[in-house]
Amino acid sequence: MNEIRVTGGNSLHGSISIQGAKNSALPMMAASLLHRGISVLKGCPRISDVFCMEGILRELGAVTWWDDHDLYLDCTEANKTEVSAEYTEKMRSSVILLGVLLARNKKGRIGYPGGCVIGRRPVDLHISALRSLGARITEGGFFIYGECDCLKGNRIILGKTSVGATEQAILAAVTSKGETVLENCAKEPEILWLCRYLKTMGADIQGEGSSVIRIKGVKELSGGTMRVPSDRIVAGTYICAAAITRSEITIENAPIEELEAFLEVYEKMGGQYEDKSGKLRVNGKFVCHPIHCLETEAYPGFPTDLQSPVLAVLATIPGQSHIRESIFEDRFRAAKELVRMGAHIEVKGADARIDGGYPLTGCRVKADELRGGAALVLAAIAAQGETCITGAGFIRRGYEHICEDLKALGCQEIREE
Repeated sequence: MNEIRVTGGNSLHGSISIQGAKNSALPMMAASLLHRGISVLKGCPRISDVFCMEGILRELGAVTWWDDHDLYLDCTEANKTEVSAEYTEKMRSSVILLGVLLARNKKGRIGYPGGCVIGRRPVDLHISALRSLGARITEGGFFIYGECDCLKGNRIILGKTSVGATEQAILAAVTSKGETVLENCAKEPEILWLCRYLKTMGADIQGEGSSVIRIKGVKELSGGTMRVPSDRIVAGTYICAAAITRSEITIENAPIEELEAFLEVYEKMGGQYEDKSGKLRVNGKFVCHPIHCLETEAYPGFPTDLQSPVLAVLATIPGQSHIRESIFEDRFRAAKELVRMGAHIEVKGADARIDGGYPLTGCRVKADELRGGAALVLAAIAAQGETCITGAGFIRRGYEHICEDLKALGCQEIREE
């Protein structure tokens, strides 16, 4: 199944619950390799990126099994040291396994990471951090190879704020010898949750959630058990679904505190919400205001992962809107497909200017990355007629049951083929 067909044009209603967070589950799975035993991730999303990481862990010798949405990881015999390009070219976050392999087995070889085509995402910060801890890194044409005698704590100043490089350094440092001080760390929620998970395993970490994280290496870690937090990007996507269809819906277990920057933009568009007893009531009926200048930023700023969904919403709001993408240089890839549906969007470099309010009409469009694919689904549920979205595999990388959720909310017809 690689297509999603949608018949749109009607309003939404009802209630849905948010899945576990992809961007938290993946580094927590990687961290489980640091214990030679069983760890458990409760409420883990059953999405293709998680299955890909599960496949990598199995290739390394781990035994895994599921009990509904609880993922069990037995890494007792995970002593292999090579991750093939077959896996890594599918998912960029696989690169964080290099530090784990060095910490556990003193060597590791990993294919160059891939994932969504949204611009250059070099691994130089990862390599620099590992070298600071004493690793010897060699780059080949298609792989990265590392070895070490013993990882040793050090002061690491990341040249650029990077979620992946911060995770890489943390994972390599928690069992290193001595103390590590990480500066210019990313502050995204997934960093905080990774550190909390590692603390359940016995790691000594201070300062998570700030720009400076201090880690005292411990000799070994025990098994970890934690519930994967709710996915803020999925929650934001469904809020955009209410906004683009001018509907009222209820979202259960939405991580409100992690959505502040997004909700501020949603309110500027005219959206309303109320958080009551763990349920977020979202009213998009009054969404009608364009956004004159929205710029993506590192957390706690507006998340780049919600830029494409908001772009779709702004295409339906009369007036002139402007988005500047400051994180990835090629993240307006969905714009040309939205234009095929009737949107008026002009992209020049890092800027997208939207002349909103023109009706959207269903047609055949192509998703070629995760969040842009979600934006096309949103456009489809608001468009008149049928939309066929090819490249649905990209969407399944981060959304466990987007078709089922939107159908539960009253989408006229939506199905995977």
